[in-house]
Amino acid sequence: MPASRNLLIVLVVVLLAALAVTGYSLYQEKKQPDGVEISVGKNGLSIQQK
Repeated sequence: MPASRNLLIVLVVVLLAALAVTGYSLYQEKKQPDGVEISVGKNGLSIQQK
């Protein structure tokens, strides 16, 4: 019985870690940088204020 309980604890910790990493990744993706975005494409230079 202790081996299955340890396995359950390990699985819960791994799932919580994966959830934390996913949440942080989504936070970083949605965070908008302040300032100006300058991009060069096939249509020329583009400047956008954020």
